[in-house]
Amino acid sequence: MQNKDMSDLNQRIDTLARWMLEAKYPVVFTGAGVSTESGLRDFRGPDGLWTRRDKGLATPQQDFTGAGPNAGHRAIAELQDLGRLAFLISQNVDNLHLKSGIRPERLAELHGNLTKVRCTDCGFKMDRFEDQAACPLCGGRLVSTVVNFGQSLPAKDLAESYEHSQKCDLFIVVGSSLVVYPAADMPRVALQAGAKLVIINRGETPFDEYAGLRFSEAIGQVLPPALVRLKSLLGRI
Repeated sequence: MQNKDMSDLNQRIDTLARWMLEAKYPVVFTGAGVSTESGLRDFRGPDGLWTRRDKGLATPQQDFTGAGPNAGHRAIAELQDLGRLAFLISQNVDNLHLKSGIRPERLAELHGNLTKVRCTDCGFKMDRFEDQAACPLCGGRLVSTVVNFGQSLPAKDLAESYEHSQKCDLFIVVGSSLVVYPAADMPRVALQAGAKLVIINRGETPFDEYAGLRFSEAIGQVLPPALVRLKSLLGRI
């Protein structure tokens, strides 16, 4: 059975690599699951924060400062470097995509970023510094970019997410349960635009039945080997 399962996984990875090669406008969408291999808990996974809360278990504090990009983050960044990533939409606030080398203009952080602040007057966004209380451009008040429950998502990032989801022909979900809206609306937008949908997530999602490829394996078992096969198809190995 194990050999059969591995054979099936290899076939799906081969298909994913081929789809990455053929796509003209690939978009990746990430949730908390992409960072679990960096030591950060997701929310609805088997040992996620909300899963533990619902079971009456302790929900440990996240140590974002000590976390670094893992193989999944690096694979997505390498897709960018290979010209196979049009845009990245993320629900994460951990800054690991930027740490991995994703260019800011290719990234929408729908729930903000723990390391960034924005001006309430002019909207300027910058790195957080403890001694910086006023906007260097207009003198306005600086606040965290992190979006809390009940707050609106950043208008620019949300608009860009919809725009690129409408343009894409391949939409790859990595580590998201796709239940937090409006962020989780993006796969629907992509499907309506005719895109192929790939979902890499340990738990079930509302979009599983619409996915052309579905992976329940760990992200590190899927994206890095898919990237190796893509580079082989591109003649980069």
